[in-house]
Amino acid sequence: MLNPSTEQREIRIEKLKKLEEMGINPYPHIYKPTSNSAKLAEKYADLPNDAQTEDVVKVAGRVKAIRNSGMFMDIYDSTGKVQVFCSKEQLPEAELAKIDLIDIGDFIGVTGRVRRTKRGELSVNADEVLFLSKSLLPLPEKFHGLQDVETRYRQRYLDLITNEETTKTLKNRSLIINSIRNTLTGKGIMEVETPILHPILGGANAKPFRTHHNALDMDLYLRIATELYLKKLIVGGFDGVFELGRNFRNEGISIKHNPEFTAMEVYWVYKDYYDMMDLTEELIRNAAKAVHGTAIIKYGDIEIDLERPFERKTMIELVKEHTGIDFAKIKTYEEALAEATRIGVKFDKIPQTWGDTLVAVFEDKVESHLVQPIHVMDHPVEVSPLTKKHRNDERLVERFETYINTWELCNAYSELTNPLDQKERLEEQARQREAGNDEANEMDEDFVTALEYGMPPTGGLGVGIDRLVMILTNSPSIRDVIAFPTMRKKD
Repeated sequence: MLNPSTEQREIRIEKLKKLEEMGINPYPHIYKPTSNSAKLAEKYADLPNDAQTEDVVKVAGRVKAIRNSGMFMDIYDSTGKVQVFCSKEQLPEAELAKIDLIDIGDFIGVTGRVRRTKRGELSVNADEVLFLSKSLLPLPEKFHGLQDVETRYRQRYLDLITNEETTKTLKNRSLIINSIRNTLTGKGIMEVETPILHPILGGANAKPFRTHHNALDMDLYLRIATELYLKKLIVGGFDGVFELGRNFRNEGISIKHNPEFTAMEVYWVYKDYYDMMDLTEELIRNAAKAVHGTAIIKYGDIEIDLERPFERKTMIELVKEHTGIDFAKIKTYEEALAEATRIGVKFDKIPQTWGDTLVAVFEDKVESHLVQPIHVMDHPVEVSPLTKKHRNDERLVERFETYINTWELCNAYSELTNPLDQKERLEEQARQREAGNDEANEMDEDFVTALEYGMPPTGGLGVGIDRLVMILTNSPSIRDVIAFPTMRKKD
């Protein structure tokens, strides 16, 4: 016995054959609508009930409802719904024969006059109906929609057809990205593109994807960050550059992590990390207003105020505030580790330096409290190989991470421009890599050479676009804001 989906497919194929026998092409090359749902609603907003115009329009969309044996149909375009009225008294027999072969899911084009029904529904009185694409598979049952979460992500096209919220989220993602572009280009910062295939691992601490170029017989990495190439453009003389694009990290999947993700990095000359804090707030605030019209938003049950200036605190201050431990007074690694152990810090792996220990305490004891927007400043030098040392403390660097809803969304520096200092730090990263740290940077001699030609004082900022979209669209999972997230094999 056929399952319902297979049985319906066979029925629809029979309808397809009937259309072809009637000389109708169910998959024409082109159709040019003259209007859509939004335009009709705007133009005829004042049309009274039970009134008909002589205005003839052509509309198109997917059939999502059929009532009274095809007398009424709802078709949907990207802007909304159009009701189609097919009068048996007015339509020729050939047109009525076509209507009997329409199924939910089909794309149709309708030519007709605009009217408003007695009940106030704006409609198109059909004079002609054309098949634009015959659907062979039934859509998910309308009252329950697409319930299986895995299917929603694997077959995003079905999710978009049946769930308006998904469509709204992805449209808002586009608004957010456009807002970021507009803010940056409005300041004279130029959008650029840099390589995705990298011969050397650098720009972040992360596990890479590897590939091989056959013609050149060389191993390459999919980029984990755009940073080093963008800085080379600053050395070349640009005042400001940014890139919005995909990065790839061969790491776990969670509600906040996808192996390929979208990031924006910007580098701006004659700025420091204080300037980048101001820029970060402007970018996020403008993006929120692009979606909501306000910078005060809701995520779940939490109201988040993006309008006011973000709080600014150092990592050491926050650790002291939440644990009582003052790392400013701790001088040795051994004392730092003892204090962290005393308060029960959970280590993924035992830290090896004072700075690593500070970060471990921060991540375990502080991050979960950072709900309202805050810039966490002045990270330890050991975990920041590309950042300028702090002007007041050699153990720290001028770096901040922006947290909202306990999530890290942004990472920014006063960029390291001293080539000798940079070389030493990359050499240390290379030693860590040889010792087994597969997230450490490799030595990039060409980047150091670029710095030796001179790089002006520069501020740099990276923004995780997917997490920002999650916050601004109230989405619980990163897979909700990526059109086609990475999925496990079905088996």
